[in-house]
Amino acid sequence: MTIDTFPGSSGNIDAGVNRKITYFSNSYILGLTVIAGIGGLLFGYDTGVISGALLYIRDEFEEVDQSSFLQETIVSMALVGAMIGAAAGGWINDAYGRKKATLLADVIFAFGSFVMAFAWNPYIIILGRLFVGLGVGVASVTAPMYIAEAAPSEIRGGLVSTNVLMITTGQFLSYLVNLAFTEVRGTWRWMLGVAAVPAVIQFFLMLLLPESPRWLYMKKRKNDAVVVLSKIYDPCRLEEQINQLSSTLEEEHQSNNAVSYWDVFRIKEIRLAFIAGAGLQAFQQFTGINTVMYYSPTIVQMAGFRSNQLALLLSLIVALMNAGGTIVGIYLIDHVGRRKLALSSLTGVILSLILLSVSFYLESINTASIGWLAVFGLALYIAFFAPGMGPVPWTVNSEIYPESYRGICGGMSATVNWVSNLIVAQSFLTVAELVGTSLTFLILAAIGVAAFVFVSVFVPETKGLTFEEVERIWKERAWGRGARLDPLIENGDVA
Repeated sequence: MTIDTFPGSSGNIDAGVNRKITYFSNSYILGLTVIAGIGGLLFGYDTGVISGALLYIRDEFEEVDQSSFLQETIVSMALVGAMIGAAAGGWINDAYGRKKATLLADVIFAFGSFVMAFAWNPYIIILGRLFVGLGVGVASVTAPMYIAEAAPSEIRGGLVSTNVLMITTGQFLSYLVNLAFTEVRGTWRWMLGVAAVPAVIQFFLMLLLPESPRWLYMKKRKNDAVVVLSKIYDPCRLEEQINQLSSTLEEEHQSNNAVSYWDVFRIKEIRLAFIAGAGLQAFQQFTGINTVMYYSPTIVQMAGFRSNQLALLLSLIVALMNAGGTIVGIYLIDHVGRRKLALSSLTGVILSLILLSVSFYLESINTASIGWLAVFGLALYIAFFAPGMGPVPWTVNSEIYPESYRGICGGMSATVNWVSNLIVAQSFLTVAELVGTSLTFLILAAIGVAAFVFVSVFVPETKGLTFEEVERIWKERAWGRGARLDPLIENGDVA
């Protein structure tokens, strides 16, 4: 049900469809989305490029080739940086705005890329990965938040999912770059250094964009916010948006002027929202997506394809499917809904992980021609993951928190994502060596089952709802139907 649409009102349904078409044709909205989404491109490129660069770093540095731990550290140090960047990113966004946070992320990311390109030993690469991760962490909080706050509710899911499309596009481009530089002197240096290009481009384009209208309004810069909103909404809808925004922020200012991290756990409805958002982020990683993206060439080689070039080529196909699946997700997320999309995605993910487990088990008992079965399993995994569990966690986290807590909660949930990412990336090769690749993928499948149960129980449907309507969902879950907008603050009850 889209905004201003009520059960039994077909005219309003038609109006909602017309609004979607109008908003998607608004070049201003699309421009904001694409430029902000370059932050997702940085995220995706860094995720994908290290998988190919690692093959050549191993060839150049013998100590890396002989140490799974050092390989995992090169991969995962960016995740340590991202974890720190995401944790700080929420505060930076609330204090200085979405625009300045994006500019800062670009500078840090570009610096880290140059450090890696000119590294003379593996430990300088690790240092560069830390800086790149800091930039990615801030961007991972900022981009979906900025897009969501500028997007009409009818198409918010699709636009925020466009950021995820940029992530998967970045991953695909990283594999193209990896292939392009396979025969060039200093292969891995070019692979890692080219990452600075989109960061520099976004920096200069971002200078031309406005600040988030909701952040401007929150900082009592109403006139500036109205200027931005007037380029997004028609005059009638503009007045409605301003009234809603004014009412919501006034209630939040009256009820609680001091926003703190402790409130996320102290206030019941915010706690429920955070559990849902952070849980989605954790399960996105623990069901193995970045195991596949970081190590897909290595997994392909484990399956029997030993050539670096062939491993990269097959991984490129996986990355292309990831980007294609995300495009499907952009359409489905505002039609099927977040919750149904996540559940159907997880069903396919579980089945494909079981197939990967079986294929590596057959390889372990020397069954012939299982390599292509493993590659098919990887492709199937991406085909199910990309439309659902790829965009849904980021979309849901951009829309489920109250205005005053959106930066803090968004940063905390993104930190959960990066911590989970770090655990998976730092442990995958080691666990595979200890228990075998087959059992490793079976463990991921079991986690997928737990994720399905979690989504069924904790994640509500937010398709087509305004931020205010989403906030009421948590009020009703915390205090029952008919609860006022801020009963916990008014009554002093923060169970």
